[in-house]
Amino acid sequence: MPNVVLLGTLDTKGVEYDFLRRALSRRGIDTTLIDAGVLGRPPFDPDVERGAVAKAGGGDVAALIAGNDRGAAVEIMSKGATEIIRGLHEAGKLDGILGLGGTGGTTLITAAMRGLPVGVPKLMVSTVASGDTRDYVGATDITMMYSVVDIAGINKISRRILDNAAGAIAGMVAQDHEGEQEDGEQKSLIGATMFGVTTPCVQRARERLEEKGYEVLVFHATGTGGQSMEALVAADLLTAVLDVTTTELADELVGGVFSAGPDRLTAAAKAGVPQVVSLGALDMVNFGGWDTVPNKFRDRNLYKHNASITLMRTTPQECAELGKRLAQRLSDGSGPRIVLVPLKGISLIATEGQPFHDPAADAALIGALKDNLAPEVTLREYDMDINDPAFADALVDALEEVVAIKTLEGSKNGR
Repeated sequence: MPNVVLLGTLDTKGVEYDFLRRALSRRGIDTTLIDAGVLGRPPFDPDVERGAVAKAGGGDVAALIAGNDRGAAVEIMSKGATEIIRGLHEAGKLDGILGLGGTGGTTLITAAMRGLPVGVPKLMVSTVASGDTRDYVGATDITMMYSVVDIAGINKISRRILDNAAGAIAGMVAQDHEGEQEDGEQKSLIGATMFGVTTPCVQRARERLEEKGYEVLVFHATGTGGQSMEALVAADLLTAVLDVTTTELADELVGGVFSAGPDRLTAAAKAGVPQVVSLGALDMVNFGGWDTVPNKFRDRNLYKHNASITLMRTTPQECAELGKRLAQRLSDGSGPRIVLVPLKGISLIATEGQPFHDPAADAALIGALKDNLAPEVTLREYDMDINDPAFADALVDALEEVVAIKTLEGSKNGR
C-alpha cells in the first residue's frame, strides 16, 4: 500500500496527528509518523522518535530541552527531519508527506518538504496558508491548505479540514501515473522564461521547439518562477535552458517584488547545461499596485501594467550594473552559452514610441554586457526587437546549436 509520512510536533499536535493517522488508515494508506517536537513527550509512540530527529540534525534532544530556545530547536529539528525524509524517499518508503502546524510547525515541516523532488505529493495544513506563503513553498510544489481554525484539538471545523487533508493526500499517492505522457516522457525538456512583455517571443519559440520534438517548460519570471527553473536545472532535469526573460535580475538589484535572489542565472553555468540567454524585460522593475511604489521612486518613469502591478523603467546606471551581473554569472561556469541581443527593444513597451523606450539605458546594458562577458560565451546582436518572430526563430536555432555542441562533447567523453 502507499505510504504517507506524517511529520510534526507531537508534543503539541499529538491528538491531531492521531486523527490523521486513523483517517488515512481508513482509506487504505500506511503511515510513518515522525515526531519533531521538543517541548514535551508525545501522547503515543511515533515510528521515528524525536531523539533520532535531533541526532540527524546534529543536535541532542536533551540539550535542546534544557536550552529552552525555540528558534534553535526548530532549526536543529528541521535539519534532522529533512535528512530523515530524504532518506525515506531514497529508500522507496515515502509516497507522499503530510504535515500540520502554526508558524513554527509550518516552517519546520515545509523545510523538509522542499528537500523532496518535484512531483512527490506534499500537503501542508497550516494556520498561515491564507497569507503570503512564498517563504514556505519556495520553488517547490507544496500544496498549502488553510486550517481555518487554530490546530488545537478536534472540533466540528478541524475534523472536516483534517479529514479533507487526509482524503487529498490519499488521492495524490494513489494516482496511477504509469500511462501519463508516455511519449512526452521521452522528450528532451527545455526550460524557458517568460513575462507578459516577452510572451510573443516565447510563445513562438515554444511552438517551434515543440514541432522539433522538444517538451518546453515555461516559467513565469516572477521570482519563484526563476527559482523553480534554477532548481530543476540543479536537479539535472533539463536538457537546456532558453532564458529569454532575465528580468528578475532587475528586481534583485533595485528592490522589486519579483527578485529570484542571487542564485538566479547560475545553475546552468555551474552544471554545464546548454543555455541560450537574452535580455527580456530588463527594462523594468516590478512593484505591486500604484500605491505600493516606494516614495523614493515616485519621480521615476512608472507604468501601470494593471491594478496589481506597477512597472518602473531601469536607468542607464542600473542597466550598466545589470549587464555586468548578467555577464559575470554567465561567464562563471561551463557548457555552451550563447547570448542573443535584440537591438530595437527588450520588451513590448521598450520599442520606439513605447513608454519604456530608452536608447541610452539599452546602450548601457549592452555595453556592460560586452565589456564583462568571457570570450568563451558567444554574443550575437540582431537589428530587431525581442518579440519579432525572426528573433524567436534565431533563439530556437541557437538552442539547437548549443544542444548539438553538448551532445558532441558527451559522445567524445564517452569514447
